[in-house]
Amino acid sequence: MSGAANCPETPRQKMIGMMYLFLTAMLALNVSREVLESFTLVNQSLTNTTENFIKKNEKVYINFEQADIENHAKVGEWREKALNVKEKADSVFEFIQDLKLEIVRKGDGDDAEAIEGRKINTEKINAKDDLNKAAEIMVGSTGIGKGRDLKIMINQYREYLVSLVSAKDSTIIAAVKQGLDTSDPKPKPGESEHQSWETSHFEHLPLVAVITIMSKLQSDIRNAEADVVNYLYSQIDASSFKFNKLCGTIIPNSNYIFKGGVYEAEIFLAAFDTTRQPVIFVGNYDSTETGYKMIGDYDSVPIVNSKGVYKVTTQKEGYQKWGGLIQYIVPGGGVQNYPFKGEFKVASPNLVVSPTKMNVFYYNIDNPVDISVSGVASDKIHPAASNATIKRARKGGYIVRPTKTGGIVKVRVTADVNGVRKPMGYKNFRIRTVPKPVAKVMGKSQGTIGKNMLLGAPGVNAELEDFVFDLRFFVKKFTVTATISGYSNSIPQNGNKFSSKQKRFIKTLRSGDNLIIEDIKAAGPDGRMRELQPLVFKIK
Repeated sequence: MSGAANCPETPRQKMIGMMYLFLTAMLALNVSREVLESFTLVNQSLTNTTENFIKKNEKVYINFEQADIENHAKVGEWREKALNVKEKADSVFEFIQDLKLEIVRKGDGDDAEAIEGRKINTEKINAKDDLNKAAEIMVGSTGIGKGRDLKIMINQYREYLVSLVSAKDSTIIAAVKQGLDTSDPKPKPGESEHQSWETSHFEHLPLVAVITIMSKLQSDIRNAEADVVNYLYSQIDASSFKFNKLCGTIIPNSNYIFKGGVYEAEIFLAAFDTTRQPVIFVGNYDSTETGYKMIGDYDSVPIVNSKGVYKVTTQKEGYQKWGGLIQYIVPGGGVQNYPFKGEFKVASPNLVVSPTKMNVFYYNIDNPVDISVSGVASDKIHPAASNATIKRARKGGYIVRPTKTGGIVKVRVTADVNGVRKPMGYKNFRIRTVPKPVAKVMGKSQGTIGKNMLLGAPGVNAELEDFVFDLRFFVKKFTVTATISGYSNSIPQNGNKFSSKQKRFIKTLRSGDNLIIEDIKAAGPDGRMRELQPLVFKIK
């Protein structure tokens, strides 16, 4: 089979090419039956590789199912595409299996001992060296056999997979096209006769060799399925922010201001990317068919650490309303305006509780909180919390540490006012667990990677992406898996560093090989062990 442009042949494809040459020489020399038996080993290796692909693909489908339960609106579209891939892959795979069963029955009869349910034991095939039965089915006397139907199915499957992948992800597209290539072979020097894909695969070959080639096609079907479903899973967050909702958020220094005092507030998106600076406008705005736009007179506010800082001197008592638009560059390009509204009351003192870094409390870690009552000294304030512990921080403020994994923390505050302890109110905060980190090697979590980069990498790291706390996760164990020349090998390792055995294994990989780092376990500051998403790399 010819390779796709700029995409080298995989070891398995090279093995099939070598097998063609071996078969030609074998036919010319009329070699012994013992040589034919060697195809049984090759077929079994391909079958084992295919079963490994099926198991790994099933893990991805389970991940899709779990993600869809948690957020159907975000995941449903991608899960539906993945299930369509599975359906089409199963259809082509089972069609090939039906053809293999038909070929064996053609050679050994309807009661062929080699057929065990829907599986084939190549050791028990009696007509291993038959050169006609497979060709009669797959090529036919007129050159239009069931091999033509198989080629059409593979072509349709390949084109469907390619249609699901963005043109910018050329590596995946090239891998799918190469692995499922059905183009006719180019004539060798000195040969004038044209060979079709069908004749080159199924004609003038021993029956056992045809069965082995078809097992290789089944392995390619599952390999392409793995490439695309992993790609689809990665796309759940590829074109969106790392959260499911954006809203304009205001955190003031206080919602209650004495007349003549200064009102100050920070304006920012509840979840933000420090590499993308927003533009914030304060004033009146209106909705349009495509979003929002500012109207009338309006001002922009300065940006400090991705947050807009709005200041206004208060002149009169009562509620003061204000708002505007946060202009943000969205993933994939383009600009989106997000509206925000706020109000503050200029009145007598009242309670304000503002999280220092976020608008929720995370379970079993220290959450810094500022608690203040306008006009009351900090040593006269007495906070308490339900479902959490609360204590003063050394550098000011308070530390809240939730003791439950769900529910809310209710922060109640009393204050000494004129020698009398008075209730100042309360505020509720949602409890969330620390999100799952992302496994990376040299800052990469997927795609192509150089072998030298892998060998120079210290190991596998776990990183929290777009998380407001500086928390560290430590990888406790992982497994390196790859398929070389049709044989799948997995090497586990405790800790986060590549072992010498794993590095020796990586050195044997060639360009185009797939390397999977799976079974990744990491522990965070809350002590919980997390299983991270596998890393799938292609060696370049």
